[in-house]
Amino acid sequence: MLTEIRTAAGHTISDDPARFDLPLAHRWISEQSYWGKGIPYLTFATAVRNSLTFAAYDPYDGMAAMARVVTDRATFGWLCDVFVDEAHRRQGLGKALMGYFKAHPDLQGFRRMHLATADAHDLYRQFGFTDLTGADRWMEIRDPDVYAWGR
Repeated sequence: MLTEIRTAAGHTISDDPARFDLPLAHRWISEQSYWGKGIPYLTFATAVRNSLTFAAYDPYDGMAAMARVVTDRATFGWLCDVFVDEAHRRQGLGKALMGYFKAHPDLQGFRRMHLATADAHDLYRQFGFTDLTGADRWMEIRDPDVYAWGR
């Protein structure tokens, strides 16, 4: 289901994949984020295609921010790749993206929603996120250098 809202500052937030600027989003995540440095374009494109991805659009300047949710759209989701372009920061777009996320019809009634952040805990707490419970039950396979060249 495609949904779209307009923010008080005049941005439009939409989950329409036809509007999403994949090359720009890839540059943000692969070059400017701390979590996705070096992610190959095709890997990122596959991740976007298989997720619920939405973005904020400036009426004059194109895509200004994005977020992605890895989800089965029924029971579980993982909010990731939340990014606001530097030129558009301090305009409330992070909060607007989170409001859109919380209200999206495909993200309702979940038992569990996760995210990981190094620096935005206060933002996410405003939208109901808390510290991980039952962390002793969670396990992972982790390869932080998976995108390193020459492997």
